[in-house]
This record gives sequence, structure tokens and C-alpha cells, in this order.
Amino acid sequence: MTTSHENTENEDQTGNLVRAAIRKMVSESEVGETFEPAEVAQKVSRHSWQNILGDVRAEAVRLADVGEISIYRKGKPVDPRNFKGVWRLGKPGKEIVKRG
Repeated sequence: MTTSHENTENEDQTGNLVRAAIRKMVSESEVGETFEPAEVAQKVSRHSWQNILGDVRAEAVRLADVGEISIYRKGKPVDPRNFKGVWRLGKPGKEIVKRG
């Protein structure tokens, strides 16, 4: 996991900036509201966010595996271990409203 990003004020207790950013964005969203992985990456590093998109995906999979978040594709929750294409993150739920 990448931990040497510019925005260190939002680290979780493990020091993982990406996990902390995902948790914060999910906690601030409504059930059914989703957001793009790029939004998470940009919260962590405004200048090199493209470099951490892989970290965002890996952390999203971990959090989805334990039920903290859901990963959505075409408005439906997907298997966190088996999805391709454009995806979004959000709270576990059924109704989806795209944000942004």
C-alpha cells in the first residue's frame, strides 16, 4: 500500500491514507449514493492521484470483503473479487444514485 502521499492528516489508525479516504467518503455519503475511485485518489493526492488508483481498488476490495462498503457496477453491487470495467464505491444498499 502506498502511504507517502501529500495528504497525511486523514490517515486511519493503520496509517493507510487510501483506506481512511474511502471510509471518510462512505461515511459522508447517503445510502444509495456512490462515488468514483478517482475521487478517492484525488482526496489522497491531488497531484499524483492516477498513480494510486490501483491502491484504491485493492483497498475497496478489502473493505467490501468485510462488508464496510459495496462496489457497484451499472448501479448494482458486484462481487468484490470478480468485477471489470467502470465501477463505483458506496455504502452497502440497493438504491443507487450517482454523485458527481
